[in-house]
Amino acid sequence: MGRTILIVDDSASMRQLVSFALKDAGYDVIAAVDGKDALGKVNGTKVDMVVTDLNMPNMDGITLIKNLRSAAATRFTPVVMLTTESQDSKKQEGRAAGASGWIVKPFTPDKLIDVIKKFVK
Repeated sequence: MGRTILIVDDSASMRQLVSFALKDAGYDVIAAVDGKDALGKVNGTKVDMVVTDLNMPNMDGITLIKNLRSAAATRFTPVVMLTTESQDSKKQEGRAAGASGWIVKPFTPDKLIDVIKKFVK
């Protein structure tokens, strides 16, 4: 069984782009449209990593990370932010919430896979 990565982004085209890159690299993918949707999908489902956008309706990426870190099942699951935000203050907020890494859009699929391989063996 392959490793499962949850991708969380309110942009359908971004979910599709990330999903294609991950599937091409041999990962299983679960997609969610925002943090609230993501929490529903990880409930009872083992995911090896989460790749999330920062700015989303209903629940943003920072709030999602805080929720994941407070749950026993996902406390140590790597979470990488994939966002257009590049300010240090946002990155610090992400780290404080428990983000494992940060990728700024636009990105190349190779860079995304390289980052994921650092966390998911």
